[in-house]
Amino acid sequence: MNTIKARALSGIRILEYAHFVSGPFCTKLMAGMGAEVIKIEKPDTGDEARAWGPFPGDIRHQEKSGLFLSLNTNKMGITLDPKHQKGYDIFRQLVKQADILVENNPPSKMEEFNLTYDTLRRINPKLILTSLTPFGLTGPYRDYKAGDLVSFHMGGMGCVTPDWVENPDQEPPLKAGGRQADYLAGLAAAVITMGAVHGCLAERRGQHIDLSEQDAVASVMARYLAVKSYEEGTTGRDGIPFMERPLPCKNGYVEFHCVEDYHWKALLKVMGNPDWGQEDLFQDYASRCHNWSILEPLLSKWTENRTKDEIYRAMQSEGVAFSPVNSTGDLLESEQLKARGFFVDIDHPIAGGFRYPGAPFRFSETPWSTEKPAPLLGQHNEEIFQKRLGMSKHEMDRLKREGII
Repeated sequence: MNTIKARALSGIRILEYAHFVSGPFCTKLMAGMGAEVIKIEKPDTGDEARAWGPFPGDIRHQEKSGLFLSLNTNKMGITLDPKHQKGYDIFRQLVKQADILVENNPPSKMEEFNLTYDTLRRINPKLILTSLTPFGLTGPYRDYKAGDLVSFHMGGMGCVTPDWVENPDQEPPLKAGGRQADYLAGLAAAVITMGAVHGCLAERRGQHIDLSEQDAVASVMARYLAVKSYEEGTTGRDGIPFMERPLPCKNGYVEFHCVEDYHWKALLKVMGNPDWGQEDLFQDYASRCHNWSILEPLLSKWTENRTKDEIYRAMQSEGVAFSPVNSTGDLLESEQLKARGFFVDIDHPIAGGFRYPGAPFRFSETPWSTEKPAPLLGQHNEEIFQKRLGMSKHEMDRLKREGII
C-alpha cells in the first residue's frame, strides 16, 4: 500500500513580500520541499514579473508570464498594500503567524513602511526575516538600485566571462544569459534561511538575514580573487587559455576538455590519426593551448561535418570529455533529464498546460513535489483574510474598493 511521505519542510509557514526573481526563487525552492508560502502582491498589478515574458503566442497577459509561472509554483497568493494603515495592520497579523518572512525590497521602503526587523520581531520574536538587496543593508551602496546586470558585474563575474581570453584588452567582458545573479542570490538565500531555521528552532528565537546580491556573486569568485591577491596586474582572463572552447558542428556546437596526453591521443584516434596531430606545435597541453589559433580550424574542419550526438558518442567511447552545447530545445528532449523526472507538466487555469523545470536534487525520504501552479492574482484572498484572519466579506469588499487588498 502506498503511503504519503512527509516532506522536508512540512509545517513551515513562509510569508513572501518579494518580487521578480531573487526572493520568489528562494521561496519556490522551499515551497517545493513542503513549506507553505503565502505570496503578497500589489493589488491590481501584482508582481512585476507578471509583465515579463515569454508569453504564449507572444500575447501579453498578467496570468501568462512564463517567468512568473515558473517562479511561483506551489504558492498561495494574496494582494495587499501595507503602506495604508489597515493594510499594515493585516501585514502584522500575517507576520505573527509566520515562521519566515522573505523580502527583496529597497531598505528605504521597508523603513518607510515600518517593516524593519526591530519592529517585526516585537510582533513575532521567533520570526526569521531574510532580506535580499543588491548591496546589503550596510555600506555606502546600501540605497543604490541595481538589477541582475549590475549585480553580475559588481560581483566580478563579468570580468571573467568569457574565461581565459588571449587578448583581454581587446575582448570585452560579457554577461551570461538569463538572470544568473538573481537566481544565485535566491539559491543562497534559501540555503542560508534553512540554516537559520535549524539554529533558531534550537534556541527558540528569531534572526535577521542580510543577504547582498553582490556578495552572493563575489562569493563564487574565490579562485579569481585568490589569483588576484598574489599576482599583481592580472585581470583573471589573461594567461594561457584553456582548450575549452566551443567548436561548430552540423547541428550546433560541441565543447571538449582535452588536458592529459592520453586524452589527446584518444582524440586523434577518433579523428583517424591525422598527420598534423604529430606536429611539435601540439606536442603537449601547454603547446596546444599556445597554438590554439592554429589548432582550432583543424578541429573544426572535422567537427563541422558531424552532428553533436555523433561526436559525443564517439568521444565518450574513447574517454575524451566532449560535450554537446545543449540548446533549451535539447534540454527538453534530454533522455537523461527525462529519466530523472526533472521536468514536470503543470496545468494553469488561464495560461494552460506547460512543462516546467523541477528540482535539481532528489530526497530519498522527503520528496520534492510540484503540486499546484502559480497563483492567480489575489487567488487566495478569501482563504487567508476570511478563514484565517476572521475578516468579513463586507470588510474585504470595502478594502478592495479602497485599493488595500
